[in-house]
Amino acid sequence: MKSTMKLGALALAFVAQAAFAQAYPTKPITWIVPFAAGGPTDALARNVAERVARELGQPIVIDNAPGAGGTVGAAKAARAAPDGYTLLVGHMGYMGAAPALYKKLSYDPVKDFAPVFRFPDTPLVLMVRKEHPAKDIQALVAYGKANPDKLFISNAGVGSSSHLIAALFAASAGIKVSQVPYKGAGPALVDVIGGQVDGIFDQTNTALPQIKEAKVRALAVTSKVRLPQLKDVPTLAETVLPGFEASTWYGVYAPKGTPQAVLDKVQTAYLKVMADKSFTDKMAEQAIQLLPTDQYTGAALGKHTEAEVARWRAVAAKANIALD
Repeated sequence: MKSTMKLGALALAFVAQAAFAQAYPTKPITWIVPFAAGGPTDALARNVAERVARELGQPIVIDNAPGAGGTVGAAKAARAAPDGYTLLVGHMGYMGAAPALYKKLSYDPVKDFAPVFRFPDTPLVLMVRKEHPAKDIQALVAYGKANPDKLFISNAGVGSSSHLIAALFAASAGIKVSQVPYKGAGPALVDVIGGQVDGIFDQTNTALPQIKEAKVRALAVTSKVRLPQLKDVPTLAETVLPGFEASTWYGVYAPKGTPQAVLDKVQTAYLKVMADKSFTDKMAEQAIQLLPTDQYTGAALGKHTEAEVARWRAVAAKANIALD
């Protein structure tokens, strides 16, 4: 009798969940972006959200929740109701590197979230202020070796991709840099342009306009090969750091326990967006690196997240990066 009652309760729960998923969404959806408005993460998230919202038939509201390299926003998302109405725009810092960088982290990127879909990757450009004496990447490395801790590199905040990749670059090149954290990539880049700091690793979608207008000098890119938009700018791998390759990766996550049917519905909407060539062409123009279609799925994002958590544990140990 008890087993029959349990089966009946499970059946009712399944029916209720299916009905909820079929109706979803019936109200606006919130995407938590753990960085300030105006930066590359925010810009990319808003660009994708606008189109996913059209497919779902409900607005997507961006909730900028910066702090502690994105971990504040990620923790907020982990505590949200698992109903599909609060999702997290995650990236390599707080969803890949954070477990290796923070001794006390209030969430687990793998255990506390359900992966929904992955964005294309975004390489970074190492840029310096126009007046900096280093005219190329070799000269910048030489400058860093000759002036320990006097090469000031700004970043979007502790634990951001610009912070992590600058630390990895410095450790790989054998130089010491002084990192200057900001509340977002926007103000960090403004101070490079203004000459208050020496340089920055910035993502291509926000760096390219500044390079085009000659507000900064691009020295190297972090991608495996040169970018079509910056044909004269070498890669770090071909100049001073053979084998070096790094890009910012992103994905959308839901709190653990969100119905799979809801996750599937959001993923389907996103895949329709990524099937629009006019949209992906615009992303490619910003040197955002498109992925094979099967790498955009939630399942692929889940595997990638697990691999990145393991990868950054090794990187953090090698580069001696720790945040608390």
